[in-house]
Amino acid sequence: MNKKRALEIAAAGIAAVALAGSGFWFGWTQGTNHPKNIIVQGATNISSTVADAPADFSVFWQAWQDINDFYLRTPSTTNETKLQGSVAGLINSLGDPYSEYFSPQDNQQFQQNITGDFGGIGAELGANNQGIVVVISPIKGTPAERAGLKPEDQIIAVNGTSTEGMTVDQVVNMIRGPENTPVTLSIMRQGFTKPQDFKIVRTNIQVPTVDFEMKGNVAHISLHEFTQDANELFYQALVKAVNANAQGIVLDLRDDPGGYLEVAVNLAGYFLKPNTLVVKEVGRTVPEQDFKSTGDGALSNMPLVVLVNGGSASASEILAGALHDDRGVKLVGEKSFGKGTVQELEQLPDGSAIKLTVAHWVMPSGRILDHDGLVPDFPVTISDAQIKAGQDPQLAKALSVVQGEIAAPSK
Repeated sequence: MNKKRALEIAAAGIAAVALAGSGFWFGWTQGTNHPKNIIVQGATNISSTVADAPADFSVFWQAWQDINDFYLRTPSTTNETKLQGSVAGLINSLGDPYSEYFSPQDNQQFQQNITGDFGGIGAELGANNQGIVVVISPIKGTPAERAGLKPEDQIIAVNGTSTEGMTVDQVVNMIRGPENTPVTLSIMRQGFTKPQDFKIVRTNIQVPTVDFEMKGNVAHISLHEFTQDANELFYQALVKAVNANAQGIVLDLRDDPGGYLEVAVNLAGYFLKPNTLVVKEVGRTVPEQDFKSTGDGALSNMPLVVLVNGGSASASEILAGALHDDRGVKLVGEKSFGKGTVQELEQLPDGSAIKLTVAHWVMPSGRILDHDGLVPDFPVTISDAQIKAGQDPQLAKALSVVQGEIAAPSK
């Protein structure tokens, strides 16, 4: 089994309800008075090997047979499509926005999406506590950022098609398309009285990874995503900081949607003493696993402050949370997104797949990231007007905090 880590007309309406109600009542009474045994044909592997499944599957097979007997368009409905719909409904019953079913066709597309080039807008998507698909963060320098998308923007529709009831990956597939073609997102945001349309032209997304600049005697290092090359690029930024005689570091994880867990653990090794717990993976059936720092802790005494916001998610939260819990590193900015679960992709025999949440991340302090996120020690908001004016009060506060640490006596 292959596993990958890695949101009428009243009179006519009343009449319709009355007719539907009377029809339902007649059918219900007939079924109650004349129960029948169902003989299923055209289905294989009916018997289950699940010993602890007390559900009465006669209900399922009754519905299956009723569709075959009475549904208007039965000739165009195959057993295969009914089975796929049943599995999709089973996964949807979990109420987990990160667990979903991929038909064989969708699974093939999903595999292509995570391995190949694509035309997109450059935004990481997720789901909020209500299951609504939202923007976790627009990636720096992409069409999504230039169009003005923001963390926690709710995607109400794509090209006029409602996203209600859709999974994150379904919405992603709707947004992606050929390069240089437009896609229109209907966005609902705090402060909007109604959804507003954002027309964005797709492009080939090349994610920047690390930016570096000196702010006086402090190195400002921005990590935009935990990609495979982030280790080397982050190391190069640290070398620049040392060569510039930096006395402190502001690690900027704002709008960083995460990426590879291994990268987060590796980067933590620069700032934590060796063999320090970074995060724990805890699930119901998967083995509990500790992820510990393996670096030499060369910067474990360097004054450090971390910037986070609502677009900081997953690996960003793990790194920031570990530094906060293990070293007492101060967090500045806004509450992080709260993506703290682990998904695995289970391949099914017919080429379909299910993506299941199997564990969650537990920080060194014992807190769970999922939904709650990280609350900054120094909450600072930033307005659209400040962004347009080139002002960054969050960075200014982080620089002030780290300067205070630089001036403090050594412990």
